Amino acid sequence: MKAERAYPRVVVTPKAERAVLRGHPWIYDAEILTLEGTPENGGLVDVLGKRGQYLGTGFLSEASKIRVRLLSRNANDRFDAAFWERKLRWAWEYRKTVLAPEDLDACRIIFGEADMFPGLTVDKFHDLLSVQVLSVGMERVKDLLLPLLAGLLREDGQVIRGVYERNDAALREKEGLPQYKGWFPLPGEAAPESPVTEILENGVSYLVDVENGQKTGFFLDQKYNRRAVARLAEGKTVLDCFTHTGSFALNAALGGAKHVTAVDVSEAAVEMARANVERNGLGHIVECLAANVFELLPALEREPGKYDFIILDPPAFTKSRKTAANAMTGYKEINYRAMKLLPRGGYLATCSCSHFADEEKFAAMLRSAAGDAGVRLRQVEARQQSCDHPILWGVEETSYLKFYLFQIV
Repeated sequence: MKAERAYPRVVVTPKAERAVLRGHPWIYDAEILTLEGTPENGGLVDVLGKRGQYLGTGFLSEASKIRVRLLSRNANDRFDAAFWERKLRWAWEYRKTVLAPEDLDACRIIFGEADMFPGLTVDKFHDLLSVQVLSVGMERVKDLLLPLLAGLLREDGQVIRGVYERNDAALREKEGLPQYKGWFPLPGEAAPESPVTEILENGVSYLVDVENGQKTGFFLDQKYNRRAVARLAEGKTVLDCFTHTGSFALNAALGGAKHVTAVDVSEAAVEMARANVERNGLGHIVECLAANVFELLPALEREPGKYDFIILDPPAFTKSRKTAANAMTGYKEINYRAMKLLPRGGYLATCSCSHFADEEKFAAMLRSAAGDAGVRLRQVEARQQSCDHPILWGVEETSYLKFYLFQIV
């Protein structure tokens, strides 16, 4: 159906049309054939196929290679406050459905394209919302969206002390947007005094600093993977590599691990992990160590069998297709070393948070590492990101976390 509305119209190539019909929400600059009307940067445009059929409506970005980000495929939608409130309510109701009530204390409420809010991330950390806006269209409507969201949550009994913008991401520059961070001014409310709050996840207490923490303040996507590690940890001697805040180490300790060594190359991360260990009264189980994992694992070959459970949760080794091959070399190195160190019957938790190190590449790397290490892998579980980071089929970018639990046999 041809959209009979006042929005400017973008006519796209057959290739773009096929991608949209498969479910993908992005139109690239090279895929635009014609532009009718006078669009505004960050404003709405209707997207049409070459034969004039309506495909969707989205935000135009004049600076980005992703020229249009679709937010609706309904030609009858009117993009007023009622539309946005309906979408926000839908996203929150989804979280209330798929998460246990206690897991709503710290969760992702908006996951960009997977929730049809292109370029918007909102994480809830107890009484604070941490927001990242990565598209010019969302930048234009955030003054409407964020008060609506805070009000909706408060109506539902959630205490919201403030909203903090973590717009210090380099990706904003691709949209022609400046980087900054600071409190979002909720109407009629003073900014909170502190950007620090406390969350409880899987029975572990953490202090979260939404101003200075990684990304939006804390990584929520491994919530249930941490719980899976805890289930296997009883009586084990655990090595948690790339520990960051100590979250996997703390879950293992609460799961009954005999001893846990938590390692990170960053002294600041190790100090944060130590603080979390002490906060949870687990100093008698968890030891925190500042070391380079790529150097530590080979050195540990002098002490074979010291650990019977190794956790590998590295940062993304690649953020582009161009460096994916080099990243797989890094992933293989640490996995090969861990497999060599573990005794028969030991356990390995290993993951990748890079979208570009896709599942097929990651699994092939694990097979190769096991072959070189001379071990066989018995899969306990294959997992992904937690369900508050939903994967939207047809949008491969929403699927990024690979997590495996193996026994060495």
